[in-house]
Amino acid sequence: MARFLLVLKVYNEPFFTMKNTFSFLFFLFSFFAFSQIQHCGYDFTSYIVVNAHENGVTENPKSLKITIVAENGKEVININNMYSWNKGNEPLVFTQNYLVSKKGEKERYFFPYAKDNYFISVTNTFPAETFSIKIEDIQGVYKTQNIPLQSFNMYVLCSSENEKAKMFGKRTNNPVEVILEK
Repeated sequence: MARFLLVLKVYNEPFFTMKNTFSFLFFLFSFFAFSQIQHCGYDFTSYIVVNAHENGVTENPKSLKITIVAENGKEVININNMYSWNKGNEPLVFTQNYLVSKKGEKERYFFPYAKDNYFISVTNTFPAETFSIKIEDIQGVYKTQNIPLQSFNMYVLCSSENEKAKMFGKRTNNPVEVILEK
């Protein structure tokens, strides 16, 4: 009993002082701030890359119009950014990759995983298997082609999402290879 009274005498201060409360709240804030999951700048974004070229040629012609089309052949409209985080309420049209390096620097492209290929940014939840790509030559040199898309054609940019995608079926990050015919 004497030991208990001695402890009470030493700790005579109330527990919930301003100092203790502040320390506890600081600890909680620090715990929650540092326990959050790390995200990369490309979370929830994937790219589809098309490598369209003639047989035996590595360059992609600059006169191609590549669009994502539905089963009926009509262009898919990105209604309310449902399929892509940019260009809302517009057709899903591919852009040809371009150089961002300055003169005298090492050659660098905007999307580094593709050279002069065509690409489009889509969401990670993009239902690739339900669509095709339509490849048209504006100058009329090459035949128009429709190529079905697959989920493994998507470049999933953040590694955690990429690892999840690899667990199911074929490897991701493969471009759509298209041999153009005259």
